[in-house]
Amino acid sequence: MAQRVEAATGTTLRRLQFGCGAFPAEGWINTNLEPGPGVDLVGDIKDGLPLPSDSIAYIASMHALVELPYLQIVPALKELRRVLVPGGVLRLGLPDLDKAVAAYVAGDRDYFTIPDSETPSLAGKFVVQMTWYGTNLMMFNVEFAREMLERAGFGDVVRCEYRQTASEYSEIVELDNRPRESLFVEARA
Repeated sequence: MAQRVEAATGTTLRRLQFGCGAFPAEGWINTNLEPGPGVDLVGDIKDGLPLPSDSIAYIASMHALVELPYLQIVPALKELRRVLVPGGVLRLGLPDLDKAVAAYVAGDRDYFTIPDSETPSLAGKFVVQMTWYGTNLMMFNVEFAREMLERAGFGDVVRCEYRQTASEYSEIVELDNRPRESLFVEARA
């Protein structure tokens, strides 16, 4: 299982990608609901991660948290916090509701990635993109992400730019994607 990365200090760090989907990353412990090539841990986070407490230095998750219903968000974040070492970092990439609303209000059709063949209306593009064809059950902006993270016991919640981190783990940004439609936040356990 690819799971360790050598830190500048010469110590070995463990890092986790929560919800890798079809994009497992080398050098990360890749978790996903469904099995697949490169997936190290298969399971539903509501059943707990098969990892010891305080065993992961940092976690990155891109557009996975949105697939959980509202009532499972805080318990999932608490589980991610459980496996982080004290002071460990969680980085979330989430579809940015504020950006999508602003694009919708401005009539910016180019913001939306949904093709006209799928739905030609701006409203349709907004709805389909934000729900991602029905797989996204939640929507986030920075304020709501902060609220959920703090309820789960995280602190030092900060918004970060694409491929920039507020943490000491420069590699935590390796998994960042979809910068135009995403917000990025980091929080400490």
